Amino acid sequence: MAKFIFVTGGVVSSLGKGLASASIGNLLESRGARLTFLKIDPYINVDPGTMNPYQHGEVYVTEDGAETDLDLGHYERFTSVTVGRRNNFTTGRIYHDVIMKERRGDYLGGTVQVVPHITDEIKQSIRARADGVDLVICEIGGTVGDIESLPFLEAIRQLPYDVGRENVLYIHVTLVPYLGAACELKTKPTQHSVNKLREIGIQPNILLCRTDRFLPPELKEKIALFCNLQKEEVITAKDVDTPYEVPLVFHKEGLDRLIVDRLRLQLGEPDLREWDSLVQRIKYPQHEVTVALVGKYVGLKESYKSLTEALVHGGIDSATRPLIHWVESEDIERRGAERALADVDGIIVPGGFGGRGIEGKVSAIRYAREKQVPFLGLCLGMQCAVIEFARNAAGLRDANSSEFVPDGPTSVIDLMSDQRKVEEKGGTMRLGAYPCILEKGSRAHEAYGRTEIMERHRHRYEFNNAYRDRLTKHGLVLSGLSPDGRLVEIIELPHHPWFVATQFHPEFNSRPRRPHPLFQGFMRATLQHKVGG
Repeated sequence: MAKFIFVTGGVVSSLGKGLASASIGNLLESRGARLTFLKIDPYINVDPGTMNPYQHGEVYVTEDGAETDLDLGHYERFTSVTVGRRNNFTTGRIYHDVIMKERRGDYLGGTVQVVPHITDEIKQSIRARADGVDLVICEIGGTVGDIESLPFLEAIRQLPYDVGRENVLYIHVTLVPYLGAACELKTKPTQHSVNKLREIGIQPNILLCRTDRFLPPELKEKIALFCNLQKEEVITAKDVDTPYEVPLVFHKEGLDRLIVDRLRLQLGEPDLREWDSLVQRIKYPQHEVTVALVGKYVGLKESYKSLTEALVHGGIDSATRPLIHWVESEDIERRGAERALADVDGIIVPGGFGGRGIEGKVSAIRYAREKQVPFLGLCLGMQCAVIEFARNAAGLRDANSSEFVPDGPTSVIDLMSDQRKVEEKGGTMRLGAYPCILEKGSRAHEAYGRTEIMERHRHRYEFNNAYRDRLTKHGLVLSGLSPDGRLVEIIELPHHPWFVATQFHPEFNSRPRRPHPLFQGFMRATLQHKVGG
């Protein structure tokens, strides 16, 4: 029977439950465990696909086309697990499924209630992830005390009665702040958070105490005493220079050994040498480059989490650290690209939706093309690159996308034919992994080292094939196409240090142990630009 680890959070949000879950997975996988992850989000949206990135952060797209929470990206980057739509569900999804059962008469006319019907549906969804694995690491979103997460906490409280108490472990992430005025660490927030969890009926087995320094033994003893734990069950979750250092801190604190003992897992000792070497290369690079990220949601850095991590991965091979210069695209519209992008070594224009800030993105791309600054465009970034090239290199002055100018005279980017009658917005885009054929001898082919690739998509609009001949005649290279040749997936410029843009999102396929080739190529080009400059 699979065993279950539940990770909850208290005191405040954004304590790092996702990174903690991913790091636990990293350590246990290094010991030989077969595992999977589950992220439960307490909001009523069915998925995060229609949510504003400023409210939710990045929407992470899986191989099978699910729009999920950004924590699933952590799970994939820290382990070898490939997640999908079965690894993330929300309150909205649970209630939708229960209501559909009620409409079909599955409950035989009974009154449908939170307990047992909602909690049973939650437990069933959790247990359904246990097939073929030793461990399910389940992260409960939100903060203990929030009304939204109560049904999920009640469900995981009940689960030991179904699967056996020896098969369930509760790990609680909490905060131990350092107050400068008092010159001491404070344990009261942790005590209150654990008490709140115990009121619900859950006694945490292990505490992960988020703090800026290692907890001294006497403080661990105090926390253990008030939270009904042993001292070794109080773990320091110390702030680190890079997220990839978290598993090493947890291992130093004895977390993986504690989990193995408490769940009686038959696992070997971990081999963390490769991971430690990787962390050292990230922390102590030989070079640094400044990369401008020209986006629409830069006020919340989490909106581009996979992208910024992919840049870190891309620089490992060349021992190069990316210094992100966050540029709001509307700021370029106000100040001009020359001022906003002066002295950067590379420019990235990421994905997004809607017309706000588009002209700033187009101006940034023109600056990159004309000033020979390495450029990487992703999804909307590719569409903006096509618009810019059509306007300023191919003479199509009115070029635009029908997303921004629905009845424009020159829509070089247009709605996909199978999207024209779509009315519902959630989960209806071109989503998930699709194949792409690369042109031999192109920059993309050189980077990948093969002619056929699979990459993840999230978009409704495409390159308008009516303008293929006009744009290629002026030098635009269509270096990646769908297998039937109908869809343009990659464009590039041959006489440029690095000018590549993709309709897909390569950042979702980048891992620290397997950096994405396009980000590797881009980071090498930025370093060369800096050295050459």
